[in-house]
Amino acid sequence: MGLLVARLAGAAIGMMAARQPGRQRGAWRCVALFGACMLAACARQETPQTVLRVGLAQPVLDVDPRRAADAASARIGRLLYSRLVELDAAYRPQPAAADWRQLDALHWRFTLRAPRPRFADGAPLTAADVAATYRAVLDAGAASPLRGELGPLAAVTAVDDGTVDFTLSAADPLFPARLTQGIVPARCARPASDEGRPCHYDGSGPFALESLAADRVVLTRRRDGLAVEFLLVPDPTTRVLKLLRGELDLLQNDLPPELVAYLEQQSAVSVLRAPGSSYHYLGFNLADPLTGDLRLRRAVAHGIDREALFRHLLGGAARPAGSVLPPGHYAAAELPEYRHDPDLARRLLAEAGIENPRLTYRTSTDPLRVRIATALQAQLAAVGIRVRVQSTEWGSFFDAVRGGRFQMYSLAWVGVTQPDVLRQLFHSASVPPAGANRGRFADPTVDALLDAATGAVPPRQTALYQDAQRRIHAKLPYVPLWYEDNVAAVRAGVRGYALRPDGAWDALDRTDPPDARHPH
Repeated sequence: MGLLVARLAGAAIGMMAARQPGRQRGAWRCVALFGACMLAACARQETPQTVLRVGLAQPVLDVDPRRAADAASARIGRLLYSRLVELDAAYRPQPAAADWRQLDALHWRFTLRAPRPRFADGAPLTAADVAATYRAVLDAGAASPLRGELGPLAAVTAVDDGTVDFTLSAADPLFPARLTQGIVPARCARPASDEGRPCHYDGSGPFALESLAADRVVLTRRRDGLAVEFLLVPDPTTRVLKLLRGELDLLQNDLPPELVAYLEQQSAVSVLRAPGSSYHYLGFNLADPLTGDLRLRRAVAHGIDREALFRHLLGGAARPAGSVLPPGHYAAAELPEYRHDPDLARRLLAEAGIENPRLTYRTSTDPLRVRIATALQAQLAAVGIRVRVQSTEWGSFFDAVRGGRFQMYSLAWVGVTQPDVLRQLFHSASVPPAGANRGRFADPTVDALLDAATGAVPPRQTALYQDAQRRIHAKLPYVPLWYEDNVAAVRAGVRGYALRPDGAWDALDRTDPPDARHPH
């Protein structure tokens, strides 16, 4: 064991020293912690399991599908709740729990398919449940962060037990693709005092929720009773240690490349890789005097060496990003890359009359995100842009971003499915709380393109969205960074897990832990 620790520590220290000498104190601490813990104990778990344990990098905030906005919560919600519509590989709508037809330009009728999904209490999903769920999201008083995803939806009516009508305020030819939210029981629309168990305990998906806390979520697979436990372990080194010791069975993403490389050498672990659709970007506050200047934003874009970041910080597990719409999406536009050009970055600053600008960059305390921020800090310093990295725990960081308290920040959009997300992110009417235009971007041309696209029919609608992406790309409210590949590490004996481009955990419905002994 001592030789193993020495080899791991030496390899990791060598990689980090070569990449970011003197800058990665957090990463050095990571290696020290890894060595100390490995020396302490790595005893393997021999007892047969009836539970599958998944390590999380971020807390689960709210799995209720009417409110879930963070990635971990949304992914668990997919396991708990049935949906009317699913999307295919090109992000076009396909029937799930319901079929549909268009009655006229403003009316769509959905008919529940047989056999209907059943909630955890045994009751079948009904039109009343569908209507109550979508009315709750529409309710202005509820302030659901998902309201913008429903576009021009104005009203929902349960026609009978198995039929639901959706009424729009404006034509939306691709409306069915919006109805991918999970369905909760109708009783969830009642005041909380009228409820027995919290509503989110009664889903109709492949799993039932047993317990929910920010640091631990337990689900039960309904077809066979297998427990799946999600445990919050923010530190990636500790997550890896727990996987090697048998305390966790599955990790997905949020691992630095040196730990992934180490895991690939372990016979007790299998590493899975697949292209991902998570869009990582650098966002700006356009209401700020400095970051509101397009020339400074262009200087930042040309000062960043993405290839170096891919190679040294992500282990090559990424592809250059363009649009927020994921690769393969039917409406994604081909966009030119902002190439690394330090001389051009300096000229842009000089043309703007901006000397030695100082910017604050917000990020979370996740070690990999801090390393990325530190690398960007060094790259921008080389072109004359001084950056102060401000890292805070996830809740405080995300709250500051939503509140517009930043100059620059980096985040990722996951689970993007529809081109109308461009309206939510970049229309001037979508400044929070009305949408997710956190950088206060306002461009009349973009607004006009997105307004026209809302009611247009394909292929005209697709062309309008592509024109909007080209205009947004030129105005740079975001600097596109990369689409990060999905990487999972599974303990030996785990069977059936597979990666999805969107990083969802749907394959847990077909996954078993090592030496599982549970009824089938």
